[in-house]
Parts: sequence; structure tokens; C-alpha cells
Amino acid sequence: MNNSNQEYLDYIEKNSPKSKLWRNMLLAFLVGGGICTIGQGIGDIYEKVWGLNEESVKNAVPITMIFLGALFTGFNLYHKLAKFAGAGTLVPITGFANAVVSPAIEFKKEGYVLGVAAKMFTIAGPVLVYGINAAIAVGMLGYLMGY
Repeated sequence: MNNSNQEYLDYIEKNSPKSKLWRNMLLAFLVGGGICTIGQGIGDIYEKVWGLNEESVKNAVPITMIFLGALFTGFNLYHKLAKFAGAGTLVPITGFANAVVSPAIEFKKEGYVLGVAAKMFTIAGPVLVYGINAAIAVGMLGYLMGY
């Protein structure tokens, strides 16, 4: 490496913001775990307080978490939590709801068809397409292997 390249790398190292890797990992773990704990708590309430059976709880909890993720996105609270916690808000199902609702809100001014409907799945669309195709492929493979 010649001297000018080394000087440039030294300049970048000196002027780049320092990563808070351990802090970011801890926050992601705590907030992501907290969101999942809230989901478990909601499931426990559905089961123990409202008396829903296990199958109904398995259906009701994701619906509730998606609703809460969309609601908090609409009130701009999910964005603030994501700025604070980083990747901790991406993994739970609420992150998926946020990925669908955010573009819909952002492009509302372009109308309901070309704005909301067209942009709603810009982020979540590829996840759905590849997720569904992967599920089909794995299901077919499992079927062919006799599982």
C-alpha cells in the first residue's frame, strides 16, 4: 500500500464516528426480547383471563401484535423506538407490520391506489415473495422425502 492510501485510511479512521457495537447489541436484545415478552404476556392474558384455547391464542396473538405494530407506527412511536433500539425492532412480527404501514403512510399524499396500495409492500413484498416461495420449496421437499 502506498503512502497516500495509508494517509487516506488514517484520515477515515480518525474522522469516522465510533461504533457503539456492544451498546447497540444490548439494546437490540433487550428491546426485541421485550417486544416478544409483551406478546407472550398478551397470549397469557388471552389464555388465562379470557379462557381462549391454545389454537385461538396462536391466532389472536399475532393479530394483536400486528395491530399494535401498525398502531405505534401510525402514531410515530415505532420509529422512535427503532431509532433507540436499532435491529431489536426488526425481528418480531411488529417490525413486519411497521415495514408495511410506514410506506403506506409516507405515500398517502399520492392517493390511495398509486400511493398507499402501490407502495405498501415495497419493503415487505420481497420478504413475502421469497418467504412464500421458500415455504413452498421446503414443503414440497418434505413431502417428497416423506415427512
